[in-house]
Amino acid sequence: MLDSSTPALQLRGLVKHFARPAVDGLDLTVRSGEFYALLGPNGAGKTTTLRIVAGLLRPDAGEVSVLGIDALADPIAAKREIAWVSDEPMIYDKLTPFEFLEFVSGLWSIPAEVGEARARELIGWLGLEPHAHERCQSFSKGMRQKVALAGALVHEPRLLILDEPLTGLDAGSARQVKELLAERVRGGVSVILTTHILEVAERLAERIGVLDKGRLIAEGTLEELRAQAGRAGSSLEDVFLELVARENAAA
Repeated sequence: MLDSSTPALQLRGLVKHFARPAVDGLDLTVRSGEFYALLGPNGAGKTTTLRIVAGLLRPDAGEVSVLGIDALADPIAAKREIAWVSDEPMIYDKLTPFEFLEFVSGLWSIPAEVGEARARELIGWLGLEPHAHERCQSFSKGMRQKVALAGALVHEPRLLILDEPLTGLDAGSARQVKELLAERVRGGVSVILTTHILEVAERLAERIGVLDKGRLIAEGTLEELRAQAGRAGSSLEDVFLELVARENAAA
């Protein structure tokens, strides 16, 4: 059984270059059962980092540990513990939400009755019941995003990676997704999330990391970040902008 002290995610010296360094010697730890928000300006390296963690990119250097598993040496074992949801929903248009979840359950070799029960639970949580048997091709982006999230959760991953998961969601749908994520974290799931909606990070995240130019420039609770920025009582938006501006000024 996994020790609760084992980090959900541990990155050490992570490096990835494209035309320039996208991730530059990044060290980052997400604790077991933690909701962690990774923030940064466009081009800071957030999506590249998460793609490496999810096994979609190979780093040029560094270490990736997922729940104690060396994700570079044993990527299949690591991927069993991970779910990835990008800002562009990846689902099958010709399937209904219920069919899609049955299909994904089959890919994970989940027994049919278990997969069906999980599908019904997730469809209920996300308010998809009225559309559970409609083809996804007619869905809005927000509805497609909810179906993609349900598909990511059906195998009950212990590390959930979310890259701008609230993109395209209306206020009601966003609340459903946030409540589902909070419920999963209470159940011991670890969540690492990127978002440009800083109020979401401010309300949900236990700790927040600020990434700029592929490096972690600040990390902590909101109060700790306020102290680092010298902005007591300020919103996360003000703190974030101060930290990034200060880093750029020092560069």
